[in-house]
Amino acid sequence: MSQTTATFEAGLEPPPARRFRPALTRLVQDRGALLGALLTTAFVLTGTAGIVMLAVPSLQHLYLQQDLSQALQPPSLEHLFGTDALGRDMLARVVAGTGVSLVIACSVTAISLTLGGLVGMMAGHHGGKVDLALSGVIDITWGFPIVLVIIILAGVLKPGLTTVVLGIALINWAGFARIVRGETLVMRDRDFVRAARAVGVPTWRIMLRHFVPNLIAPTLVLGSYYVAITIIAEAGTSFIGVGAQPPTPSLGQIIAEGQNYWSRDLWVVAIPGAVLALIVVGLNALGDGLRDLTDPRLRSR
Repeated sequence: MSQTTATFEAGLEPPPARRFRPALTRLVQDRGALLGALLTTAFVLTGTAGIVMLAVPSLQHLYLQQDLSQALQPPSLEHLFGTDALGRDMLARVVAGTGVSLVIACSVTAISLTLGGLVGMMAGHHGGKVDLALSGVIDITWGFPIVLVIIILAGVLKPGLTTVVLGIALINWAGFARIVRGETLVMRDRDFVRAARAVGVPTWRIMLRHFVPNLIAPTLVLGSYYVAITIIAEAGTSFIGVGAQPPTPSLGQIIAEGQNYWSRDLWVVAIPGAVLALIVVGLNALGDGLRDLTDPRLRSR
C-alpha cells in the first residue's frame, strides 16, 4: 500500500473507544433501555443455564423426570413454577426451553446478519445490473411468510430445530440486506469513500474500514429484533408441532402441552407465556436503546 493510501486511511480511523464511554451512562439514564438490558441479561443467563442442562446428560432428568402423582401441582417451594400434566418440574422445563430459544435465536441471527450484510453491501456498492439482480432476489425472498417456509421445509426434510433455523434464516437475511443496501447506496457517494477509491484502496478494505463501522447501529437494532422474531417463530412452530420435538423442551411446546389444562391450572400456560413475552419486550426495548446510543443523529439531539 502506498504512503498516500496509508495516510488517508490513518486519517479516517474510527473514533477512540473513550468517545463511547458515556454510552453506559446514557443507557442507565434511559429507563426503557435499562429495563431491556436487564431483561435481556436475565434471558441470556437463564438460556445459558438451559443450554448446560440440555448438554449435560446427568442434568437432563431435571426436565425429563415424570411423576404422575405430582401432576399439575400449583407453584410451591418444592416446585416454584408448579408441575405439568406428567408431573415434570415446570421451572426446569422453562429454563431448558429458554436455552433452546437462545441457541436458535443466536444461530439464526448470526446467519441472517452475515448473509444479509454481504449481499446488501455488494448490491449497494456495485450498483447497476448487480444491484438490480440482487435487489430482485431480496424482494422475492422477503415476501415469503416465515412460518409457511418452515412448514414446507418440515414436509420436505423433517420437523425439528434444524428446520426452524433454516426456515427463519432463509427469510430474515433479506430484511437486513435491504437496510444495508440503502445505507451503502448513501455512503458510496460520500467524499471519504471517493477519496479512498482515488488513492487505490481495494474495495474489500473500503467496505471493511468505512462501510461496516457505519452499519453498527442498524446491525445492533436489527440483531435484537431478529432475536425476538426468531424466538416468536420458534415458539409458534413448536406450538403447532413442526419445531422442537419431544423430549427437547421449548417454550412453544410447553404452552401447547398445557393448553388443554389452562382452564383448570392456568400456570401451565401463563408462566411460559409470561417468560416468552418478557424476553421479547426486553429485546425490543434493548434494541431501541442501542439505536439511540449508536445513531449519531439521535445522540446529537
